[in-house]
Amino acid sequence: MYVKGSEREYKDLGGGVSRKVLAYSDNIMNVELEFEKGAQGAMHRHPHEQIGYVIEGSLIYKEEGMEDVTLNAGDTYIVAPDVKHGIECLTHARLLDIFTPMREDFIRDPQ
Repeated sequence: MYVKGSEREYKDLGGGVSRKVLAYSDNIMNVELEFEKGAQGAMHRHPHEQIGYVIEGSLIYKEEGMEDVTLNAGDTYIVAPDVKHGIECLTHARLLDIFTPMREDFIRDPQ
């Protein structure tokens, strides 16, 4: 299986955040996110394990129980299941997030 990213569209989530669901199976999913400067990924939690990679830009990564940290292009983060986390973008940013298992909520409601 393969997915051509150019054939997938971003969905506007509001607040300067857009999401593009790429490839997924029952066990894993990758998603590209785009944030305008100043946009925030509100603090939230989910039962999925997550690895994120900063493709471009600069952001403040926030995780419950940790000090905030600035991440830049090439940096990555791991979020354990049910840990509250979020981001604040210092510049325009693009991220690649990988979830296991896949996020059914992203498929049911692509927004």
